[in-house]
Amino acid sequence: MEALGMIETRGLTACIEAADAAVKAANVKVVGYEKVGTGLVTVLFRG
Repeated sequence: MEALGMIETRGLTACIEAADAAVKAANVKVVGYEKVGTGLVTVLFRG
């Protein structure tokens, strides 16, 4: 069984940093990302 997760950040740089930290800290994979608007970016995880 796998879990799904999301992290929402302001800006793509913060999104990349959050995704990098999550992948290094836990057994998760990045599924993708979405630009929500007005600078918000959501990264999606599975694992």
